[in-house]
Amino acid sequence: MSSLDGVKVAVLLFVAAIAQVSIFSQAQIYGAVPDLLLVTLVAIALLRGSVAGAVGGFFAGLIVDTASLGTLGLTSLVLTLAGFWIGRYGETTGRDRAHAPYLSIAVVTVLYGLGLLVVHFVLGESAPAGAVLKSLFPAIVLNLIVTGPVYGLVRRMLRPLERAELSAEVQLLG
Repeated sequence: MSSLDGVKVAVLLFVAAIAQVSIFSQAQIYGAVPDLLLVTLVAIALLRGSVAGAVGGFFAGLIVDTASLGTLGLTSLVLTLAGFWIGRYGETTGRDRAHAPYLSIAVVTVLYGLGLLVVHFVLGESAPAGAVLKSLFPAIVLNLIVTGPVYGLVRRMLRPLERAELSAEVQLLG
């Protein structure tokens, strides 16, 4: 990833994190909130791979934890894992497929919600598991609605990698 791409990724994630904390966190629909930051991270991870996804997830999670005065590192941990695994999916199979962003968002929305519950549980904090599970389906629907425009914007800002860059990125054995 070039340094200009790194700057673009940082700006995209910073803007998405601030918008998530200040605007989207107030927009509850059926008990769920559209997660602009998660959708932006998934788009970046699909287009740029696991390293960009993991680093971007940590960076974005740190911004959210700092801005919301939450437990520092909690969101960073879960977003780092989400960015890494969606990046791996993009590197190995899903980058060229039209359904990849939508499938990734549906899966990562569920895993992100459950991951936050698990981390809260491990830290001994109270977490409303019933409310999270009840709002899971509306959260998936809201995130899928946001996916198309966000993925299109991120794809426009970060040009798709050429075939030579893709083959140097991941070498499958077998």
